[in-house]
Amino acid sequence: MRLPILPRWRAHAGRAVAWFALAMLHAVPALAQPQRQPEPLAEGVWLLPGSFDRGRQPDGNSLLLQGRDGLVIVDSGRHADHAAALIAWAVERGQPLRAVINTHWHLDHLGGNIELRRFAPGLRAYGSIALREAVERRMPDSETELRSMLADPATDEQTRRMVEIDLALYAGRANFLPDEHVDGPAHAVDIGGRRLRVGVERGVSGGDVWVLDQASGVLAVGDFVTLPVPFFDTACPAQWQASMRRLEAIPFERVLPGHGPIMSRDEFKRYLGALDRLLSCAASDRTVAECSTGWIADLGPLLPAASQRSIAPMLGHYFEQRLRAPATPQNRDCTP
Repeated sequence: MRLPILPRWRAHAGRAVAWFALAMLHAVPALAQPQRQPEPLAEGVWLLPGSFDRGRQPDGNSLLLQGRDGLVIVDSGRHADHAAALIAWAVERGQPLRAVINTHWHLDHLGGNIELRRFAPGLRAYGSIALREAVERRMPDSETELRSMLADPATDEQTRRMVEIDLALYAGRANFLPDEHVDGPAHAVDIGGRRLRVGVERGVSGGDVWVLDQASGVLAVGDFVTLPVPFFDTACPAQWQASMRRLEAIPFERVLPGHGPIMSRDEFKRYLGALDRLLSCAASDRTVAECSTGWIADLGPLLPAASQRSIAPMLGHYFEQRLRAPATPQNRDCTP
């Protein structure tokens, strides 16, 4: 489950988190608008923005790449309309869709694989070993928990609709399994005539793929960068910080977050500094309000004004459930 305010719960994190998140759904404005279209970033590069629409789970950002003889998508979102936009883009390009690269196993980054594979049966999916393990071990447990929510008469209709969407995705989870594992040292790959560099870091989900488009210098980092706050649901903060420093050393020009607008290198550095100070604050005896105020000040113009009032409740949740929580099995993502 994900957290309060943003409608992005995940069943594996525990029902209590789900209900906290869903109770807050109506407390903040939507952070984006539906009916999104791909936005050009560079020659042969587009961004399909993700969503934080009120009343439903989110979609992560998707990076769309056109090569000499084929197309590549990095992260496929969650909902049918996001997948439909990806497919419409592929049809407009008039080239075969060669591959989808999933940065990690959270549903808002790979749920669209089902429709993409239906559209392009020859498509190859790339992902980490952690993604495969999540499909085989975590998702069956999550499905069981979601079904128990449907069986609970206290579950409201809006929640039921969201649960049913995720259950439909779990029913097709074989489509999430990677055909090619991204593992070992960072390396170059050529897919559809597009030259990419890929690697794996840890810190967000146990194995998180990054993708550098070498022609444009755009680096997709999945949920290593998210707004309006870092998403700590399955995170190991110490590994996250170390990975961010290695990502900083990659010769990129711009960073595509898992959620939020594309960033310059200077903006990425600003985010990294803010993350360091937030985690230091969480390790101190300072209050959530003080840490939230510091996060807002550190991010400055990177943070949409409409999201600022949601930050303290979101960080308060993460402080309680993750950053200041005693060691629990939930922290298994932090094993070396």
